[in-house]
Amino acid sequence: MDKADDLEAMAGLLEASGRYRILRRLDGFTRIQEGDLANCRRGIILDLETTGLDSRSDEIIELAMLPFDYDPDGRVVAVGEAFSQLRQPQKPITEEITRITGITDAMVAGRVIDPAEVARFIAPAALIIAHNAAFDRRFAEAFSPAFALKPWACSMSQVDWQGEGFEGTKLAYLAGQCGFFYEGHRAEHDCLATLEVLATPLPEAGISAMAKLLETARRPSWRIWAEGAPFELKDVLKARGYRWNGEAGPAPRAWYIDVDAADREAEVAFLGSEIYRGEVDPLMRKITAFERFSERA
Repeated sequence: MDKADDLEAMAGLLEASGRYRILRRLDGFTRIQEGDLANCRRGIILDLETTGLDSRSDEIIELAMLPFDYDPDGRVVAVGEAFSQLRQPQKPITEEITRITGITDAMVAGRVIDPAEVARFIAPAALIIAHNAAFDRRFAEAFSPAFALKPWACSMSQVDWQGEGFEGTKLAYLAGQCGFFYEGHRAEHDCLATLEVLATPLPEAGISAMAKLLETARRPSWRIWAEGAPFELKDVLKARGYRWNGEAGPAPRAWYIDVDAADREAEVAFLGSEIYRGEVDPLMRKITAFERFSERA
């Protein structure tokens, strides 16, 4: 046996003892399955590194996209070559961002990302997936309007990780519980780790996380606004899962929640009984994967 085989044999012995858990380094996607490519769709895992958290003032400094083909049941049958490029922002990268991402001003000096090239790359995609799509989609759409034309899904929030026995939703934690580790906080590595996690069978559901994600992403949801809710009940709304929109614009400055269609009537009943103490006809909007996680929602 060669050295790699020796190491794997040692790892197997340690695991078999029941006293050790082994994390293997992710060097490439390991869960390709057989399938009919003619019956598959193209997905793209996207990850960004940015100069900050505000899509209105901060900028993308690294963009990575990993294309893959999946069948209707969520099985990954092919993985393509990744798109991974750096970009120089208008302002210097802060020490904090360099510490988090490992990206320095010297690395991005003179580098640009062509929005037209990005649009061509995502053109065949039937779905774009990000681990925290509420963050990535806003930056992506600000960079190229082509991203607004695609349906999106979130591998962090649209899989019930807690219900499947996971105690967190951060990508590094999910990877660890799936049995591997990877070089984190660089966009291309995060894309590969996300796809590996999604292709892993869920312990409770018995299907892959990708299959469960597709189920959730395909269902429309409803955004319900609690306009004019009494201030003293804000903690009740927060405990229920409502979020505050304080931005001036077409959406009201109010608390809101996103619920599945099956839960819409129950949520309206909650507002009537617990918040407004009477009948209520709240502002509601149907949201699909084409608007979900976008500022347009």
